[in-house]
Amino acid sequence: MAKNVKTLTTNFGAPVDDDQNSMNAGDPGPVLIQDLHLVEKLAHFDRERIPERVVHAKGAAAHGYFEVTHDVTKYTKAKFLSEVRKRTELFIRFSTVGGEKGSADAERDPRGFAIKFYTEEGNYDMVGNNTPVFFIRDPLKFPDFIHTQKRNPATNLKDPDMFWDFLSLTPESIHQVTILFSDRGTPKTYRHMNGYSSHTFKWYNDKGEYYWINYQIETDQGIQNLTREGATRMKGEDPDHATRDLFQAIERGEYPYWTVYVQIMTPEQAQEYRFDPFDITKVWFHGDFPLIPVGRIVLNRNPENYFAEVEQAAFSPGNFVPGIASSPDKMLQARLFSYHDTHRHRLGPNYHLLPVNRAKACPAQNYQRDGFMRFDANGGGSPNYYPNSFGGPVPDPKAGEPPFEVSGKASRKPYTHPNDDFFQAGELYRRVMTDEDRDHLIGNIVDHLGNALKRIRLRQTALFYKADTEYGNRVADGLGLDIKEVESLANMSHEERAKATEEGA
Repeated sequence: MAKNVKTLTTNFGAPVDDDQNSMNAGDPGPVLIQDLHLVEKLAHFDRERIPERVVHAKGAAAHGYFEVTHDVTKYTKAKFLSEVRKRTELFIRFSTVGGEKGSADAERDPRGFAIKFYTEEGNYDMVGNNTPVFFIRDPLKFPDFIHTQKRNPATNLKDPDMFWDFLSLTPESIHQVTILFSDRGTPKTYRHMNGYSSHTFKWYNDKGEYYWINYQIETDQGIQNLTREGATRMKGEDPDHATRDLFQAIERGEYPYWTVYVQIMTPEQAQEYRFDPFDITKVWFHGDFPLIPVGRIVLNRNPENYFAEVEQAAFSPGNFVPGIASSPDKMLQARLFSYHDTHRHRLGPNYHLLPVNRAKACPAQNYQRDGFMRFDANGGGSPNYYPNSFGGPVPDPKAGEPPFEVSGKASRKPYTHPNDDFFQAGELYRRVMTDEDRDHLIGNIVDHLGNALKRIRLRQTALFYKADTEYGNRVADGLGLDIKEVESLANMSHEERAKATEEGA
């Protein structure tokens, strides 16, 4: 054998003599089950596909770093934010949300924007989107919402009636729907879009003072989007265009970067703010809470193996470090459980030991043991219980977060905050969008909503009308609906509107 040629082996290191011919009984003969190399190779192949993510199934990712550019130690004691110019290794995965793993990158869909910071205090994940809001505010609705974005259980086809039926019966979705059906619903590439935490989080400092914060991560490449026609063309010409663009840009040294900002609200301001600061369907207006610069993100290294680093990457909004914690946002509260739970289902109970998910900058020390695919020393002979008197790891009281007040009776109750669901969507249409943005928005909605049943078109158009009369009128005109009927529905309560459109079915 020539020098420096590697020997092919089984998974357990035994050399393989022939990788082209199975072991047979005679010539040609049936294959022998004692061909352990064949059995191992086929058995592994049978299991190469792990379950795809329920949402965010298709994505692209890259390695890079976060660098602090501004002092924020007044607000948080997180060590990775403790010094200007301090750098922390990170990994970012971008994704579409509703489509399958083989879907097109140019689909009209929110884009996932998940970041894993490998800090010296453990991994910190920020699991956000390219939009600052979401469709729903209560997690009990989430499985139903996702079902409507997937495929009809009878036809296995995307179904505009499912899609718009749910949204038209869920008025809180109007803000996100308006963003999704603008050109921001089809970003040109992953490099040309912003990222947002969407949720509110808590920052706290060494003094035990805490603040509510929102992240906004602005692309320094500039926001660029595809039109509806451009997205349709791209889906046919190159359904993997955004995945390709990110990889090739980094490969040629055009490292994409983003500037990280936060909005900061005191607990006292939260009590008085005109919008519920923990409602994920709302934004904090920049005029009320200006953007404060924190640092920058640079992506400078592509994955070496997609499956190992991207497909097996697992992010969770429950991965915090001291100085950062959760908020009362109900959607966030549910995600704290759901993300870890789905990773355990998809990747196994020890998914945290996979290299891309492992805490890199500090040791992980606890009493969790055993389980499928435990591929480290499994704690050796150290104790697997606490408390113990054999030198096992102990809790650190200083790692706790400052308390905050909660009150009220435990019950299922509807959302009661006085601010309505339509004002911010209307402000987005009236004050933020340009004439061209509004034209594209109306065209995108009419093109998609026009495929739904008439009663659903009426119900949804009434929501647009409640956000802004011009908005509703233009959608109604594009769909050929009677504006008086739309206006009548808009003036009804949510329950009356749902009943009226059901009775007219």
